[in-house]
Amino acid sequence: MAEVLVLVDHVDGQVKKVALELLTAARRIGEPAAVVVGEATDGIKAKLAEYGAEKVYTAPAELDDYVVAPKAELLATLATDRSAAAVLLSATAENKEIAGRTAVKLGSGVLTDVVDITADVVAEHSVFGGAVVTHAKVRTGVPVVAVRPNAIAAEAAPGAAVEEAVSVELSDSAKAARVTERVKQEQGSRPELTEAAVVVSGGRGVGGDDFSVVENLADSLGGAVGASRAAVDSGWYPNAFQVGQTGRTVSPNLYIALGISGAIQHRAGMQTSKTIVAVNKDPEAPLLEISDFAVVGDLHKVAPQLTEEINKRK
Repeated sequence: MAEVLVLVDHVDGQVKKVALELLTAARRIGEPAAVVVGEATDGIKAKLAEYGAEKVYTAPAELDDYVVAPKAELLATLATDRSAAAVLLSATAENKEIAGRTAVKLGSGVLTDVVDITADVVAEHSVFGGAVVTHAKVRTGVPVVAVRPNAIAAEAAPGAAVEEAVSVELSDSAKAARVTERVKQEQGSRPELTEAAVVVSGGRGVGGDDFSVVENLADSLGGAVGASRAAVDSGWYPNAFQVGQTGRTVSPNLYIALGISGAIQHRAGMQTSKTIVAVNKDPEAPLLEISDFAVVGDLHKVAPQLTEEINKRK
């Protein structure tokens, strides 16, 4: 069975959930082989083994000293040497660039923002604000596929996780751009927006920069906070939390929209959520049409009651 390479996202010795989702997808195609840049601690290897990694390729941490090019060279080299069936990455901004560069080096095709994938490496996309579902397949070479976080449910399945150290002779061009400084962003107690299983977003209906009604509901559910473009443009919430075509793309199990009308650019960033709940005063708001549950009412009355009831049931 051919190997399927999975680039593992990890922070501070912890494997990100999206990597486990990718390993689950990789098992459909072939033999999952995790690629870890930097030290693969016992905790990392144990988690990868729990979710089916048969091999764990570890590459020198110095690859992180440069921008994306070295990782692309690593993946292309491994894919060629191991005759990989596919290369899977998470669809983050950085990884989509790595995916594109890897595909160029392999002379193959790349598929990004994928929401599902089959055993034959046929990728599913949600496009035009979720109004259309398309399927695509790479016709030549090793498929390079970037999958959205939370798009595929992670399922545990034991794997051997045999570790093998690998290296790559970096080209001069790959070392042309070096990382000079890293600043750690404080995340607080909430999960990262694109990986959260629950997202509560606020829009123009919040009425101002006091997002406590949104934050309180998110905290009661252990979720992340998002915002619409209208709220961000008004200066009510930081740009990093914008959900939509020009912001972040999320695919949580539960998406709650408070006071968001649902313009197509916002829907493009959350359409693939498993369950959508909308609260809006306007019964004609476009988002209510695609919601699984809709409440026509004042979010400042509905959300606090919901938060109170959730806290009671904890």
